[in-house]
Amino acid sequence: MLTESIISARDEGLGVITPTGVVLRTFVSEDCGAVGFSTGLARFASGAYLPYHLHAFSEAVTVLEGTARMFLEGRMYILRERDCIHVPAGIAHQVENAEQQRPLVVHWASASARPVRTLVNHGFPVDERGLSVPAKVDPESISRFDQCAIYELSEDAFFSDFFAKRSGAEGICGGYGRFSPGASLPCHVHDFDESITIVKGSAVCFVQGRSYELSGYDTAFIRKGTPHRFINRADSDMAMIWVYAGNEPDRILVDARFCTGQLKWRGAKHSQVHAL
Repeated sequence: MLTESIISARDEGLGVITPTGVVLRTFVSEDCGAVGFSTGLARFASGAYLPYHLHAFSEAVTVLEGTARMFLEGRMYILRERDCIHVPAGIAHQVENAEQQRPLVVHWASASARPVRTLVNHGFPVDERGLSVPAKVDPESISRFDQCAIYELSEDAFFSDFFAKRSGAEGICGGYGRFSPGASLPCHVHDFDESITIVKGSAVCFVQGRSYELSGYDTAFIRKGTPHRFINRADSDMAMIWVYAGNEPDRILVDARFCTGQLKWRGAKHSQVHAL
């Protein structure tokens, strides 16, 4: 049985179109065997919006293209490309395309394998926050990309954490990774399921001897405990949005031959090398 799923973002016609002009696409969910989380894309035409709704679980929204206007019970923020907002469970929120001339595309991640939303028929007085970040008393958190800490996880592979337990998320964590040409992470496993969406350039994904080429929002779903790695073999940068079904990021390095298929993976019977 395959231990991964590769979802092509170019499979048109699979999204759900809302009455307000938003195309919702689910990449990872219980439909592909995910446990505890789901991910996907939402595309907003000019003037499109998702009306006020809430979830019974944490949700994180990252802008990939365009500019978003995000309302959280009246608190209105502007989110630019690669900005990310975490919305706690039970907080009503609305998402709008803030631009007239181009679409808005966002990546969403939920701490539930069955993503559902409950519409809220209630108005809130608007408190314009613009490009600021939430106050300490506000339940939401925002990661402004131009202010995010960047760390080099492996040579020429630069990462930023967008949301996690430490910033209020429950059951999911995630962020952004940029790989220079030739860069990769070592072969590794996680103690939770993972979703990886390629948002810039192209990547080669190795999973237990199988390899896949991904680009243009293609998404890989990697099950818990499965050896895998991503490599940028192109001559330009590659970038990804990664999401784990866990509270904080954790990676356990294993022998590279488990990714190439030269060694057969037997899970916990193999010694772990160290956390990355």
